[in-house]
Amino acid sequence: MQLDNGEIEVFNAFRVQHNNSRGPFKGGLRFHPQVDIDDVRSLASLMTWKTAVMDIPFGGAKGGIAVDPKSMSEREVEKLTRKLVVAIKEVIGTYEDIPAPDMNTGAREMAWFFDEYSKYKGFNPGVVTGKPVYLHGSLGREAATGRGTVFATRELLRALHMGKISDMTYVIQGFGNVGAWAAQIYSEMGGKVTAVSDASGGIHNASGLDIPKLRAFVAAGNRLTEFPDAERIDGKELLTMPCDVLVPAAMGGVITESNAHKLQCRVVVEAANGPTTPEADLILRDRGITVLPDIYTNGGGVTVSFFEWVQNLQNFKWEEDEVNRCGCGRRTRSAGVCGGGNEVNRCGCGGRMLLAQHDIVEVGMSGGGGGGHGFHIHI
Repeated sequence: MQLDNGEIEVFNAFRVQHNNSRGPFKGGLRFHPQVDIDDVRSLASLMTWKTAVMDIPFGGAKGGIAVDPKSMSEREVEKLTRKLVVAIKEVIGTYEDIPAPDMNTGAREMAWFFDEYSKYKGFNPGVVTGKPVYLHGSLGREAATGRGTVFATRELLRALHMGKISDMTYVIQGFGNVGAWAAQIYSEMGGKVTAVSDASGGIHNASGLDIPKLRAFVAAGNRLTEFPDAERIDGKELLTMPCDVLVPAAMGGVITESNAHKLQCRVVVEAANGPTTPEADLILRDRGITVLPDIYTNGGGVTVSFFEWVQNLQNFKWEEDEVNRCGCGRRTRSAGVCGGGNEVNRCGCGGRMLLAQHDIVEVGMSGGGGGGHGFHIHI
């Protein structure tokens, strides 16, 4: 691809379609320097189980481009997004494979994606979800993953008889879309968010951060660590700060064998994909720290993506209250078969996972679906 300065650069892009036994392939597109085929394969398989756990009629897929979009101009990111669409347009579609936002992508990129695809295939708003509301997107989609994280936390606290959202203190690693919305909704429900972090570092206020004020501060272009009403801390230190609920909402693999024994929380709510390594999970289990798995915690995004897709098929927009109500109900029903107390701690929503596995196997045995495709593209 030709950059703004006239230089030519080649980018590696990937799309993996893991399984479509229960419906069209579904999974996000991420723009990050560390994207590779193994990472995408792993995340695609996770989507297969996530959609089954949430009882959504989709399969699993994932994609991405190995690039740092922060080092590019908006024009370059748009050009890269559109070239990706051209490269994969024959293997995606409203009833085949439906991409969505992921790390470093959002409504802007999905709008470009929809527009480029429509040039070749005609009007197809259901080909991608996470679009802007004004361009056939869904009300409530932007906050969906963060809101789902809060709903998941609420159901876990009920199962463990720990109390309500308002009784807890929260530490959140990551203040992007998911972390910021989760912090906002925890705060609105009476919870106390004492520390947050992003790539620039972390901040802490034992009395609780003013989340609306912090979000406005960051949205104005300021660095999170320059927020005046908090103490600056090291981003790595944040994970080991005392709290009731620790919410990793950024990168995967941040809770490891080397720091798991230092955590001072009662539960870990995995808003990010794969933030806890297997070795760390064993340590936390031995310490009696409950881990709510990502496969359930961050299912709010794909749930509202499903609602957006349904609205596109109906050519009818739902009110935001209806979107949130349906999302909350689906979350509660999934939690109802997850088990409680020690069962949650021991197997992490094992009941729902077993049902999900049963569904996928039964559909496969009846001759439905398939998958196992991976595409490596040079842009």
